Amino acid sequence: MALIVQKYGGTSVGSIELIHKVAARVARVRERGDRVVVAVSAMGDATDRLVDLARSLCPAPDPRELDALLATGEQVSIALLAMALTARGVPARSFTGAQVRIRTTSAHGRARIEAVETAMLTAALDAGIVPVVAGFQGVDAEGAITTIGRGGSDTTAVALAVALRADECQILTDVDGVYTTDPRMVRGARRLERLSFEEMLELAGQGSRVLHLRAVEFAAKYGLALRVLASHGDGPGTLIDREDPTVEAPVVSGIAFNRDEAQIVISGVPNAPDTAHRLLWPVSDAGIEIDMIVLAPNEDGTADFAFTVHRGDYVQALELARRGAAYCPAARVDGTDRVAKMSIVGVGMRSHAGVAARLFATLASAGITVRLVSTSEIRISVLLAEAELERAVHETHDAFSLSGQSGFI
Repeated sequence: MALIVQKYGGTSVGSIELIHKVAARVARVRERGDRVVVAVSAMGDATDRLVDLARSLCPAPDPRELDALLATGEQVSIALLAMALTARGVPARSFTGAQVRIRTTSAHGRARIEAVETAMLTAALDAGIVPVVAGFQGVDAEGAITTIGRGGSDTTAVALAVALRADECQILTDVDGVYTTDPRMVRGARRLERLSFEEMLELAGQGSRVLHLRAVEFAAKYGLALRVLASHGDGPGTLIDREDPTVEAPVVSGIAFNRDEAQIVISGVPNAPDTAHRLLWPVSDAGIEIDMIVLAPNEDGTADFAFTVHRGDYVQALELARRGAAYCPAARVDGTDRVAKMSIVGVGMRSHAGVAARLFATLASAGITVRLVSTSEIRISVLLAEAELERAVHETHDAFSLSGQSGFI
């Protein structure tokens, strides 16, 4: 008898009809003899509606009270799912994050899970009851309700699975697995049977929205197998686990992309040891996350400095960059928020030469200009004009033969 933790997202429980379908799927897990704990998000766009409601009262709601409000979204879905299961003859009980005692830090809106108490969940399982747990939320040391950020229900499910020592954590969503790239953009994208934690971390960090990055980090830390499945369909999905040394790794497993990018370029600054610090300190001090960075020296003793930020931070970051460059009257600060980042990811890059050369040759032959480059051991990311992103993804997907194959490349 296995113990499975399943997570259903907002689109999977977005209506009464869909909640009945989820209840039927959970019941099938029980029928085959396994025990199951379910983590659930708020229905559909309920969280967005609650945020809008709060901001209609005041533009900047108190973070503590906003968390108390947003947590009610999951209360609705867990109660309804528990009712649907009970109506099918499956004993079920709903639990909020506070009832389970999912203990978090006090950073409202972005709290981090510190511990999960399992006594109530274990007692329910031993009594033959399916625990239905609210995702996205917890409680701090003072007893205040906290939320753990968008996509946080994935992290809740993984934390529950780790604490309960589950055999597998299943993330059930509106896609039937992780694909070589977004199948809505590339019709030939194929579902991957397996990915390593490293690859999924890179894909999630570079724009793939199938799994929440913190959930993958949590699973990787504790070696917990994840499986991405369709919530309303059958199939094996995609298994995310430790790298299998007995199977030859793919050179490139997938392509992720992110449109929420902006680039800032500061030209003509002194090529000195403290240049990067002078230019980036005002931006980072404002809490703005900096992604890709390039410092290019010129023959005349100056340098050109470029970096990227989230598109939503572009206007503020551009002004702060101008302040940082003010010490050098000859410096020129320019920028654009019409850029996008594309990343290719694969553990096979560690043992295959020429991957970068093939990527750049592919983009060059398509007439696509690369603005910035960053790399890791298993990833190459390039910054492009946003207008060229879709073409770049298609060309790269073809160049690395990612379409229409099963198994590994």
